[in-house]
Amino acid sequence: MKTGVVVFPGSNCDHDTAWVLGDLLGAEVDYLWHKERVTKKYDLIVLPGGFSYGDYLRTGAIARISPVMEDVRVHAEQGRYLLGICNGFQILTEAGLLPGALMTNDCLRFVCRDVFLKVEHRDTAFSAELAAAGVIRLPIAHHGGRYVADADTVSRLEDEDRVLFRYCDENGHATLEANPNGSVNNIAGILNEGRNVLGMMPHPERAAHESIGGADGFGVFQGVSQAVEALQLL
Repeated sequence: MKTGVVVFPGSNCDHDTAWVLGDLLGAEVDYLWHKERVTKKYDLIVLPGGFSYGDYLRTGAIARISPVMEDVRVHAEQGRYLLGICNGFQILTEAGLLPGALMTNDCLRFVCRDVFLKVEHRDTAFSAELAAAGVIRLPIAHHGGRYVADADTVSRLEDEDRVLFRYCDENGHATLEANPNGSVNNIAGILNEGRNVLGMMPHPERAAHESIGGADGFGVFQGVSQAVEALQLL
């Protein structure tokens, strides 16, 4: 699998993501600098977490107009896989590649801890290899992770099974107490209409191996790799 990890000024999870893709998964990995155009075809491009451009104006607002994003958009429109993690999710909404927006946490504080997520659907490349029990544990680290959207958009996401991850308790119940940032409907990750673009606030790359405290997130990357391999065998 050929992968690209976009690097913006202020990205701080780019090397974590490349380690998972390259060292753990065995994929080819290129770093894609924000000022450069993408000249190769990739199976998966990842927009990693961090604080692109120092979160000036608002999270993801400047990153969305970086030269690299023109080619990221084309990549997604071609049906290739695109994953935005934390700040990457914020950038995807700012760029219009996913609906809604990420706003300041309702507690008005930076939140850094592990959370439980309910895996709502297993029929996507991003979730096919996740825990069969339907609940995984991943870390979050954000100040602006509260997902918001108008009522019609939220209804459409729910009706079209495009909410992939939802904050929950350890038993899979999406309670108010389990919601770390006030996201509408406890939403933690959503898909585009083509189901090839995923934006999520929790960090799967920070929970991809037992040596770093847990491996629940590895399946997000493993599932995409297997989906790519399956397509290449057709």
